[in-house]
Amino acid sequence: MADIFLHGVREGNLKDISLTLPRNKLVIFTGLSGSGKTTLAIDVLYQECQRQYLEAIGYQGIHKPKLDELRNASPAVRITQNEYRKNPRSTVGTVTNIYTELRMIYEKLSQRTCPHCHRDIRADQCQEELEKREDEFKVYMYCNHCGHKMDKLTRTYFSYNTREGACPTCQGLGKILQVNKDNVVNEKLSLEAGAVDFWEQKYKDYQISVLYNAFQHYGVPIEPDTPVREFTNVQKAILFYGVDSDQVKEFFPDIQAPKTVGGGRFEGIYPVLWRRIAEKSGDPRGLSAYFAEQICPDCAGERLNGLSRSVTVLGTRLPELASLSLEELQDWLIKLEDSVTGTHQDLVASYLNDLKTKIRRIIKVGLGYLSLDRQTMTLSGGEAQRIKLAATLDSTLTGIIYIMDEPTIGLHPQDTQGIIQILKELRDLGNTVIVIEHDMDVMSAADFIVDIGPGAGKLGGEIVGQGSIDELKEQGRSVTGLYLNRPVREARSYRKGTGEFIEVQHGDLYNLKNINVRFPVGCLISVTGVSGSGKSTLVFEVLAKGKYRSQGDPMKRNHVAGTELFEQIITVEQSPVTRMKRSNVATYSGVYTEIRKIFGNLSEARRKGITPRHFSFNSRGGRCENCEGLGYVVSNMLFFEDLEVSCPVCHGDQFQDEVLSVKYQGHSIKDVLGMSVEEALAVFALHPRITKVLELLEEVGLGYLELGQTLTTLSGGEGQRLKLAKELIGNEGKTNLYLIDEPTTGLHPLDVENFLALLNRMVDAGSTVIVVEHNQQVMQASDWIIDLGPEGGHKGGRVMAVGTPEQIKSEPDSVTGRFL
Repeated sequence: MADIFLHGVREGNLKDISLTLPRNKLVIFTGLSGSGKTTLAIDVLYQECQRQYLEAIGYQGIHKPKLDELRNASPAVRITQNEYRKNPRSTVGTVTNIYTELRMIYEKLSQRTCPHCHRDIRADQCQEELEKREDEFKVYMYCNHCGHKMDKLTRTYFSYNTREGACPTCQGLGKILQVNKDNVVNEKLSLEAGAVDFWEQKYKDYQISVLYNAFQHYGVPIEPDTPVREFTNVQKAILFYGVDSDQVKEFFPDIQAPKTVGGGRFEGIYPVLWRRIAEKSGDPRGLSAYFAEQICPDCAGERLNGLSRSVTVLGTRLPELASLSLEELQDWLIKLEDSVTGTHQDLVASYLNDLKTKIRRIIKVGLGYLSLDRQTMTLSGGEAQRIKLAATLDSTLTGIIYIMDEPTIGLHPQDTQGIIQILKELRDLGNTVIVIEHDMDVMSAADFIVDIGPGAGKLGGEIVGQGSIDELKEQGRSVTGLYLNRPVREARSYRKGTGEFIEVQHGDLYNLKNINVRFPVGCLISVTGVSGSGKSTLVFEVLAKGKYRSQGDPMKRNHVAGTELFEQIITVEQSPVTRMKRSNVATYSGVYTEIRKIFGNLSEARRKGITPRHFSFNSRGGRCENCEGLGYVVSNMLFFEDLEVSCPVCHGDQFQDEVLSVKYQGHSIKDVLGMSVEEALAVFALHPRITKVLELLEEVGLGYLELGQTLTTLSGGEGQRLKLAKELIGNEGKTNLYLIDEPTTGLHPLDVENFLALLNRMVDAGSTVIVVEHNQQVMQASDWIIDLGPEGGHKGGRVMAVGTPEQIKSEPDSVTGRFL
């Protein structure tokens, strides 16, 4: 087939570029952050491939990107970093269908005890009978020893998402929620002084008045401003459980509960919380301070009911399999395959083959440490993307264009080799694989590289190099080639620190193997190791929270000493900054308030009666009310993703004409929102409150972002660096401990160097910075490395090496040392 040809691409910051991409090859798009890689790969190539395909099957009016022509397109599949939906029932086992196929094996081969003769029976050795009752089929089986008739345990009985399979106590979730009473009510305080944590302002006054009406209804005296701990049992029953509760009815069996709120119909603190969480479908987020999750006392977290979780195959119960790592599960499947013969083999052969193939592919992308019962809502974006990537190899489609964004995110250099192999397999099936990537190992394996630059934002958007990695080195405009041609740096000296240490004692959370670790204060420290080795657990679960876990624990497990040396512990993880489309770079960083003040104080604005409030797109007054200040309206596409189309009233300007007519140095408020951080620095150079923030954004590598760019469009790495910049605002001069999760995600090697300069400046100013990292540039630039391993999951959790980068290189047990 002919090569893919793009002509006249002008989307985003792309400057009327034309490009030919070889078909059925592994193609890498690289360049500085913000140079236009994602715009070209996803906003143009993916979008136009989808548009042409949908129009070919009769769907008209799909948004066309700004380009003259795309020739020789094919259907495109985008494999994203988006996390799985926040569904507590969704696990690695369910999204990969591995658990589903294990349920089939348990249906065919499960062994259980006959409830009548109490002898062991196997499903495949018992006679079955099918009955139809009330429009549904029911399967029975007869004990091959005594002939007793019983329900056959079909695949439905092995699902914790069905009535037949789920534990009745926790409904198959494995956990139950309980109200965290100490966090809800501070009994030392009176209600008026704020004893109930979630009663705020006027809502507090309202609730107190209803409660006191309830006391009056039952003839219970109360003195205002009484601490809750001095309440009588009757008063506490009404306060905590409400007038409809059994507790209150026991005290007043002959008095009817109040009928109206005015008459004292008080709901009760705990019922209100349970109602709120029920309205959120049991999701405790936002209410997590008031609820504690506990392992289900009946199923001990195994999710299935008693009978379903008791049966075995090869002496192993299904919940036990679900808790194994995929590597351990692979070993078990091999043993099972060796043990089944004859007709038994025929029953499960296809399932076994499918399971082994799926698991082998997931292990190959570096996720062999995951277990089937791991909730998908706890996976990182990189882990979620690699599961999706492994699943693509189950497809036998050819001629597809696969587009993915940094599949090596979160991967140790050792695991990157598995990703490269999968990308090549996908290509060899007859597909074109296009990857946005900065990893040098992936670039070296590519058939063709497109280097975009030379800068970011408005300074990018050009093709500055193309060809193999060796050909880029010969191209003078290639930013990546320039980096590769730089001389190797001389060995450097490492900070010794202050002589004080943060110490973790007996770290045994999750897969940590009772480790003791010391972090030198006053240094840049990297915590390294293969995926799943325990890095995030050590830093964000133990180090960040350990001092609280150890209270009252004589063994001092997960105990942390030394954090009292710091004014603050600041964690910067990779969770999304926000899900609100109204938040943008300017509002989140705080500069928009200052910018609105400048515009509102202009003489032209005062003359027209326009105040700073009118320059807000979040409130009425100056914004366009048709789109409520967003600049776009949503068009429902029925079976496809909704489209955002420019507002027909303001044409994307967000504000009313009168507000837009007010200008600062020739720029309207809409013009300012369209400026990059770098451009805004020049415009607001005389306003130190604004420039201080913008300079920090530039230092964390976000100078190319537009002030009005919504936070929902930022990558995980961009959002994290924005959070870091916000934390640094107002924290200068303080002695803080920063815990940062893979801050170089999405950064080109040249960007990494600039970002390292910021981290070093933070350390030199008196802070201690601990980063969880796989990036070899960061490792080399660290003063101290703590390397965990040797592998992931149950095979990880040990300290393999500690020391300077030079010392780590000489450690024979350190995988990281070999790559350094």
